[in-house]
Amino acid sequence: MPVNSERVPAPSGIATKLPVLSRSAVGAALLISLQLCSRILTFIVNQVFIRFLSPELLGISTQLELYSITVLFFARESLRVAIQRQADTIDAVSKETEKVPKGHVDERTAAGRSQAIVNLAYISMGLGVAFAFGFAWLYLHTTPSQDPTVLESLYFRESLSIYGLAAIWELLAEPCYVIAQQKARFEVRAVAESTATALRCLMTCGSALWASQVSMDIGVLPFALGQGIYALSLSIVYYWKVWGISSANGFSLMAAPICSNSTWYIFSYFSWPLLSLSGTFFVQSIMKHFLTQGDTLIITSLASLQAQGTYALVSNYGGLIARLLLQPVEEVSRNHFGKALSVVNGTPSKEVVLNARDQLLRLLRVYVLLSVCIVAVGPTVAPLLVKATAGSKWTSSGAGSVLATYCYYIPLLAINGLTEAFASSVATESELNRQTIWMIGFSVAFASAAFTSLQVLDLGAEGLVWANGLNMLLRITWCAAFIQAYLKRYGASLETRLLIPRPMTMAAGVVTYAVLVQLQSTFNDGIVDFLKSGVVAVVFVIVLSFSERAFLLECFRTFRRPRQ
Repeated sequence: MPVNSERVPAPSGIATKLPVLSRSAVGAALLISLQLCSRILTFIVNQVFIRFLSPELLGISTQLELYSITVLFFARESLRVAIQRQADTIDAVSKETEKVPKGHVDERTAAGRSQAIVNLAYISMGLGVAFAFGFAWLYLHTTPSQDPTVLESLYFRESLSIYGLAAIWELLAEPCYVIAQQKARFEVRAVAESTATALRCLMTCGSALWASQVSMDIGVLPFALGQGIYALSLSIVYYWKVWGISSANGFSLMAAPICSNSTWYIFSYFSWPLLSLSGTFFVQSIMKHFLTQGDTLIITSLASLQAQGTYALVSNYGGLIARLLLQPVEEVSRNHFGKALSVVNGTPSKEVVLNARDQLLRLLRVYVLLSVCIVAVGPTVAPLLVKATAGSKWTSSGAGSVLATYCYYIPLLAINGLTEAFASSVATESELNRQTIWMIGFSVAFASAAFTSLQVLDLGAEGLVWANGLNMLLRITWCAAFIQAYLKRYGASLETRLLIPRPMTMAAGVVTYAVLVQLQSTFNDGIVDFLKSGVVAVVFVIVLSFSERAFLLECFRTFRRPRQ
């Protein structure tokens, strides 16, 4: 049953909101295209490595990547989420108000709003330096007790240093990133990240091939060099593209004082409401990071390097859809909902909330249909994909069956991303604090399930995927309850019944799954197996498109309407 957008009457001022939705749709398309190109390129590079890379070495590179992700996450994530609530609007400015001091920016103007988030972005840089050195010290002093062979790997310390410096350098581009997000200039981000990704792949491949040509073992150094060139090129392109935007709009990419008649700015630089909100998000981000990267943290602590490498391979393959499609949509949704439903400068109107509710329902229904496709086709095709791309040595490690299990996890990952994007856009500080308390409980549940899977039931990486699924299910439940309570204040509800696919769609999914399971017994790991699976999948997609044609046409008209 399609989501009925007609039941919500369009308010008189809704036309002013439509360009925002249009920019969000275009932004999502740009980010998806960016992820598609960058992931295809990265995937090709990974295949070059996997053919001669040992699981142990891949496990070490995963630990270094986790170090980099952790530094960047704690340094900037909470500030990014809070900054997205800063509207790019102009307050009424009286001509009779006192003049703005020289060198200051008026907080009531669009330039002042932009300068406020630029100033906050510099906090990320300071935090990045502290976290880079702090986590590096912690890593070096805890790794020997877990696996001393890691520190003995060739060029490990040099690689760790490069990863740390790269994280700090990447944070230098944070002022440009927040402006590109606020102005909905998604093409800037697309150019910067695609350029940086291409150069990273060239550096990683080039250094590895050079070492192979001269018969030199350089360990994980190619990954570190690639990360270094990524951070350097990313910051250069960002400043090149955003410097003109700042000049044209009357603000600076350097930290600058802001003129305000209120006491909301610390030392005339930092917005206290946004800084306070960032602090709340930071406390919550600690738990969120553990829940998001908990699988890597736990498998690093409890599993061998070979098992870590196997799980890293599965995460890269299984998370391909998440990074290609889900992550860009989640980021654009958070940015869109954050501006439309911002509670920093006031309470949104009922019409705006209902419009956002319908957009959320529409996106969730698209995700549900995508999930039906993944669950129907993925578990059977996954082992074939591992065998064809990674080789038999990875298949023998059980990566194929783990990737098949991962297909059941992706739908939960998708729905959680959207519901959390909406919740983080409307929750007050007290509500975020309550969510943090719940996340502590979710962390305990996840850690218990993961420990039981790895140490008691000996399910290995497959059990860790199921533990992640439990984690996502708990988070979805909390977000759904919160969103229902939020909408109830406006006399509305989430109406989750509208997310259920049509009976023909569900029947087609079950039949497709059953047919592929039967075909699996005849597979001999050849190209014919892919052709058989592909034919079945294409037929299923055609049936699904026919069954859901009314909803798909509605989605098409919705995103076309703003541009008419």
